Amino acid sequence: MNDLYEVIHRRRDVRGEFTGEPVAPESLERILSAAHAAPSVGLSQPWDFVVVRSDPVREAFHRHVHTEREIFAATLDGEAADRFARIKIDGVLESSLSVVVTYDPERGGPAVLGRHAIADAGLYSVCLAIQNLWLAATAERLGVGWVSFYREEFLRELLGIPSGIRPVAWLCLGPVTHLEEVPDLERHGWRQRRPLSAAIHGDRWGQ
Repeated sequence: MNDLYEVIHRRRDVRGEFTGEPVAPESLERILSAAHAAPSVGLSQPWDFVVVRSDPVREAFHRHVHTEREIFAATLDGEAADRFARIKIDGVLESSLSVVVTYDPERGGPAVLGRHAIADAGLYSVCLAIQNLWLAATAERLGVGWVSFYREEFLRELLGIPSGIRPVAWLCLGPVTHLEEVPDLERHGWRQRRPLSAAIHGDRWGQ
């Protein structure tokens, strides 16, 4: 049990520490198997995993990501702009490979048990698969970086993802030199972690 807690707290969103060395096939198989073992609403298993190794595809995505970075940077000024300029937002080209996790809202339909009142329950299920993947990779001594500076329609076209299926996460994956003790955004002063005591309520909000 202690190993599980250690992995949870050691997990980091990796940007600049990828070595580019290959991921062992058996390691990737274990990681994807762990992701596929995630719980899902109505056992719908609404995820798919696109393993991206192609350099031209990664280069095209990298260009798109940095265009979106510039768009976001233009909305900042003062200290926020200075802080953001120091933050590396992706390891698309430095990582060994990427895994794009998608969401199919039609999977398990037309009646998905448990989703009738919460439409996003299927999307939550995909996020559980992503977390499983991330923790498994951490246990394998690999790094993962979630890239979120992209437009879904661009990525859908780039990877030939069918209409109606959402690309939820582009995850950079691979061996790393190390995992930082303090997450990047905290180290760069973007935001500080809330204490657990501030997030716990008793019976009603605010109590």
